[in-house]
Order: sequence, then structure tokens, then C-alpha cells
Amino acid sequence: MRIFKRSLLALALLATAGSVSAQQPATDYAALVNPKIGSGGHGHVFVGANVPFGMTQVGPTSISQDWDWCSGYHDSENSVIGFSHTHLSGTGCGDLFDVTLMPVIGEVEYGRGRLGDYTTGFWSEADRTKEVVEPGYYSVPLTRYNILAEMTATERGGLHRYTFPASDEAAIILDLVHGGCWDRPEALYAEAVGNNRIEGYRHTYGWANHQKVYFVIEFSKPFDEFEPIGEDNWYYRLHFKTTEGEQIGVKVALSSTSIEGARKNFDAEVANTDFDAARKMAYDKWNAELSKMRIEGATDEQMEIFYTGVYHMYVAPSLFSDVDGTYRGADQQIHANPGHDTYTTFSLWDTYRAKLPLMTITHPERMDDVINTMINICEEQGFLPIWHLWAWDNGCMVGSPGIIAVSDAVTKRIEGIDAERAWTAIYTSAMHDIRGGKCRKEYGFMPRDLQAESIAHDMEFAIADAAAVEVAKMLGKSEEQAYLEERSHSWLNYFDPSTGFVRGKSSKGEWREDFNPFNASRIANEYCEGNAWQYTWLVPQDLDKLVECFGGVENTIERLDGLFTADTKMEGEDVTPDISGLIGQYVHGNEPSHHIIYFYTMLGQPWTGADRLYEVMDTMYSTEVDGLSGNEDVGQMSAWYIMTTFGFYPVEPAAGKYVLGVPMVDHAAIDVQGGVFEVERKGYNEKRRYVQRVELNGKPLERNYITHDEVVAGGKLTFVMGKKQSCWY
Repeated sequence: MRIFKRSLLALALLATAGSVSAQQPATDYAALVNPKIGSGGHGHVFVGANVPFGMTQVGPTSISQDWDWCSGYHDSENSVIGFSHTHLSGTGCGDLFDVTLMPVIGEVEYGRGRLGDYTTGFWSEADRTKEVVEPGYYSVPLTRYNILAEMTATERGGLHRYTFPASDEAAIILDLVHGGCWDRPEALYAEAVGNNRIEGYRHTYGWANHQKVYFVIEFSKPFDEFEPIGEDNWYYRLHFKTTEGEQIGVKVALSSTSIEGARKNFDAEVANTDFDAARKMAYDKWNAELSKMRIEGATDEQMEIFYTGVYHMYVAPSLFSDVDGTYRGADQQIHANPGHDTYTTFSLWDTYRAKLPLMTITHPERMDDVINTMINICEEQGFLPIWHLWAWDNGCMVGSPGIIAVSDAVTKRIEGIDAERAWTAIYTSAMHDIRGGKCRKEYGFMPRDLQAESIAHDMEFAIADAAAVEVAKMLGKSEEQAYLEERSHSWLNYFDPSTGFVRGKSSKGEWREDFNPFNASRIANEYCEGNAWQYTWLVPQDLDKLVECFGGVENTIERLDGLFTADTKMEGEDVTPDISGLIGQYVHGNEPSHHIIYFYTMLGQPWTGADRLYEVMDTMYSTEVDGLSGNEDVGQMSAWYIMTTFGFYPVEPAAGKYVLGVPMVDHAAIDVQGGVFEVERKGYNEKRRYVQRVELNGKPLERNYITHDEVVAGGKLTFVMGKKQSCWY
């Protein structure tokens, strides 16, 4: 069975009915979450036990090592090689799976194993018909050994409970190598401390180079023997004798700094709590986070997708500092407490678009720590993070998205961020030579013959420049503002009037000759996970200039309509599966398209935008295991859904405003600094689906956006619905 049941949903809906005010904390929002959404298809979500923004994600890891197992779990296959303490969620690449435990009975082969063959490895099939998944808790029977595995989590730790049959050959294996299939070991070590504790470390090289994980593991029952396995000591077998139904508890704490750090985390978080108490604490923490956003007038399916989306958003950023504030920096040095929590798992190319802006509304008290972490990273490695993971920036994706994330928070005046210090990090990163930066300074754009994925890199850098301009303007940096303003239009070098698309250009100013707007090849192409159809619209900072390129608003709308009616074909060699969720050439399963529908509002045709938003919400999200149209991308896919549910979206990074769309529920409420910000949809039915009038606190809002300051001050945004395809502003 799944833990998510219609009866639970009905109870939660009943508890929610009648009010969306902040004075309803008793509602069981966690019961609305279905963690299995996105565990099939290409969703790549984590399935297991964790707490919001925690360092640890405790859950099963499978034999399969293919792309769809980036999180270690996929609904299509039920093998378990162990239960690891770190996992990624919704990424397009894999890593982690650190400190893997596997309960077994009898002699086994030590290795990953092969599906369907129990003579290989110590893996087991999991009985998914009896799997239970809820926020903060995971359990599943291991059919090979007749063992029930349960787990829950704290911020820096995990607790396991294994129910064994009677056996003189029971054991728990500590696997320090094969939990991970995306990395290779640099140094592995474990030692017994007494007869119920293990301490050690796992140093690996993978997507996170030179990753260092230190651990303390304590067992509720003394082990009879601590047996290192093999010459390389990749495995350790803890021997036990068990009676029928006997439960052995395991407590684990991690640290990135040292074994001593893991001990401190152990003592602070797991030493003095039992499994059931930890499970309740984890569930309560999820409820507290989920209750910050409340919706009414939604279908059962909308409720399930919405709260699962909030849950998936808050898997990361991940806490990275020890309980005393100590952390491992991007320079691989151990740093003392900087006065704030330190975070990691910054998938910034994805999350700068909606997830992090949404967190500036819902979590300003956490966002200052997140942004200060990014500034620290810049000071430690020389530039703002791109894709930071466990003290290493893997540089995945294009552009310099850390500039955008930091700029957005600074211009929103998030308390606790030193704006001048942030500016130094922003400008240092903007002027850095890496990732094509030198080419931009020399040529004014990135030539295709000098930079791989040149258009994708340059257009993302242009967005970052525009975001940095807003900070420069705020701080009176007029010279830098003028320079970055000019550079934010660098994408114009690629716009080819003869084709109406952005097109590769060489350092000699020559167009790519074999241009094909449908070409999405990963081989020698100027785009990243896309083609000219999507990238031509990647100008959220510069729609006015795109309108000029197309020859006016009317022509621009015609071209925008054509994006959604074009053939869905993707041509070229080795097209990435990340290009998914297509409506014509609009690609909802990947981030460069996420702002595009809101251009309709900005162009004066919000009713067409409403039709497109309804279509995406209805066809690209569902409650099934393949209910996401692409990777969750560390919460961005869900953040788009959540903000679209509210009826507004942050199209222009760091501009301090949200473009209006159409709300998807009758009432919504967000806890904000000024109290509660509410959204009301009045008069909606299937025939009255278009916005006729918008009011802010009872007064007409005659513009197509709402400001960040207006949202966080609290108040009410009302959308009056009707049949007419109208423009209210």
C-alpha cells in the first residue's frame, strides 16, 4: 500500500475547509503529500525519509545505475542494495549515496549484484505493495531476508529500525563503496569503538570532487563481531544473533568536517531520541513547513500535487554545517561558525527562476543564510556558486546563475545580507574570465568557435548582468551599472532577422551555415538542452528588445503563438531526454521555457496566457509516479506549479516584481513577514475562466504585475473572473 490514501486526503480537506488563515496549524498537511509523484518517468525524485532542508536523506538505493536512477530510486524497479544517508532529488546527474547500510541473513556475496540473481551481491527485492512513504518516514519489507526496514531522519542524522526473523546469521553490512555508482573512492575507513559503535569516513571523487563524509553509527544491540571484508575494506559486516521479530535500532550522524564533528552532531540530534519520537518530530517539521502556504477551492488532485510540490521543494538547499556551525568550505578548508547556517545542493541554473524567489517570500529568515553561504563560497573559490555540492562546485549547466540568486535577494532587501559584500561577490563573478567570460569581454558576446554552448552561456550571462544592474542601481554603482546594462543585451548579437531566431555566430561575425531551429543535438551545438525555438525567448530581462527584433507587439504575439503550434520534433545527434513536456516547441520539462507563457501578459494578451497556463497545469502535472514532465530539478518544476497556482510568477530576475497570470484555486494564503498574503479567485467556473479585473486590498490594480514589497507586506490580491477575453490593465 501507499501511505497516501484517499481517506487521509478527505480528512485533511475537511480540516482545511472554511479558512485559509494562519490560525489553523492543526491541519494535517503532511497527509496530503504523495512522495512517489515523480519517482517514475524522468522525475528523479528522492524517495525516503528526511526533514526540510536537512543534510541527510535516508532511503533505499537500487542496483540500477542508469540516468533515471539519479536519486537511487525508480518506481519501475524494486531492488535494494542498501539504505544510504545522502541522496539527490530531481537532478539530471547522480552522486552521493553515502554510508549505506543493508540488513541481511546468512552468507552473501559482497558487491552490487545483478538484477534477478541472488547469487550475486547482497541485494534484495523490496515488497513495494507494503512500502510506506510519508514525510519523514520510509519503510519496506526486504523479501529475500524477511526483514522489515524502517527509517526516519533528523537534520544531520538518520535512525533505522530493522525487524529480523530468528537467526544466528543475522548481520548489518556497512557498504562504503557500492552505495554510490556515480563516484569512486579516494579513501574509505571505519573502525569499531566498543561493541556497538562504528566511526569512520568516506572520501570520494565524482560529481562532487573530493567529497568528504564523516560518520558515527551506533547500534541498539552490541554486535558479536566487527568484520572488515576484502583487502580494500569496502564493506564491514556487523554480526548479530536475533530472535523472531527482534528489532535492532541504528542511529547515524554525518558531518563534512571530521569524525569529531559527526560525534557532536550525533550527541545533539540522535543520541537521546528514540525512533518513534524522531519520526514524529520529522513529521511535525514537515507539517510546520507545509502549513506556510494554504489553498482552498482546489480539486483533490490539485491538493495532492500542490503539497507534494512544496515537499519536493524543501528537500534542498541542504544544511551543510555542523551543529556548532563549523563547515567545510569551497576551498576544502574547515571554517569556524560564520554566524549563520551553511547550505549546499545549489542547483542554481534551475532554481534561480522560481524556487529561490518563492523562498524569499516564504523563508526570508532562511534565505539570508542561503545567500550568505553563496557569498562565502565566492570568497573561498573566487566566484559565486553554479552547482555547489558538498564543498565542490561541479560547474554544471551554463551561465553564472549565482549572480541572479544573490542579486534577487539583495534587491528584495532580505535582512542579514550585507549588500556591499554581496555586490563585491556579484561583480567579481560577473567580471570573471571563466565559462566564456573572457570572450564576452573581448567580443561582446560568446563566439561559437571559441565557446561550447555559446548561445546558452551568453544568454544566461546576459540575464545575470541584468540582475546585477538592479543591485548596482540600488547601491549607486553608476559606472558598473552602465557597463552591465549594455552587456545585458549581448544576446542581440545572435538574433538573425532573416530567420527570426537566435543563431550561432563566429568570432569573425559569420553565421552558422547549417542552421536548423529544430536542431537540439548535444554535439557541437550552441544551445544547452534545447534549440533555437526555446532560446530565442530566453530574454526575461529584455522582452522590449525582442519585440523590436520581431517588428512590434503584434508580430511578437504571432511568433509566440507559433512556438506552441510548431512541430514537436527535435532533430540532431544525441538529443538529451531533458527536452520533455512539449507543447509544440515549448518545453515545460526544462527550465529555459518556464517564463515564456507569462510573456502573453506582458504583451497585453493575458487571456491567451491563461489558456496556456491551464493547459500546462492540466497536462504536465499529475498524481501518478510519472506526474512530472521532466526532472524535478531540485524543486523548480514544483515551484513553477505553486507560483502559477497563486496567479503570479517572477519573470524578470531581481526586478522585485511578479507578473500576473491566472489563479488556479479559489483561495490561497501565504504566511509572510507582514502577516498573511491572500489570493482570491471570484466568480470562476469552466466558462468564466478569464481575468476581468484585479484588485489589491480592494482597489483596482491597473498593471500586469505585483511587487515583492506588496506581497510580503500582507494583504489580499483578488482576481475577478468572467467569460470575456479581456485585458484588465
